[in-house]
Amino acid sequence: MNFKPWLFAALLPGAALAAGNGSGAMSISSSSFTDGGVMALQQVGPDPACGAGEERTPQLSWKNLPAGTRSLALVMFDPDGGKGIGVVHWLAYNIDPALDGLEEGKFALTTGEVMVGRNSRGTLTYRGPCPPAGDNPHHYALTLIATDIPIGTLPEGLDRTGLMELLQGHALGAQSLVGKYGH
Repeated sequence: MNFKPWLFAALLPGAALAAGNGSGAMSISSSSFTDGGVMALQQVGPDPACGAGEERTPQLSWKNLPAGTRSLALVMFDPDGGKGIGVVHWLAYNIDPALDGLEEGKFALTTGEVMVGRNSRGTLTYRGPCPPAGDNPHHYALTLIATDIPIGTLPEGLDRTGLMELLQGHALGAQSLVGKYGH
């Protein structure tokens, strides 16, 4: 799947992103699930009501970042969750663009390479998918945002609103990958 304007509008309300540098389209992929495909139990919440998953962060790879990219931010957002208000499952930022990706299961918490922000429950961790039983599958959008902000500049403990405010005027491009999960 390519960029989803409706979904990005939910992530960055009112934000305008600068165009890429034309050296190829920015892309994001995962070996944990295919774009538009079903997320594996490894990524799902551990509660039996969720499907008794392992709550491992998905593997992510990226390429063709826009010129001038100094750091990356990542938001995993379920627009179907919270009864339509949406749920933030994972917020990561101050990511070094020199990395070619993130290993599966390695970045649920802040490390020396990635700062993890607050999910919708207010905790500084990855929160695996856990839609209500019987719901249609929810859509989990992982949006990678290239920024011109130097690594380490963004403060600890940001939530989605705080991160989006600080990215205003600093986003260089973005790309999304969507996984689905329901039970």
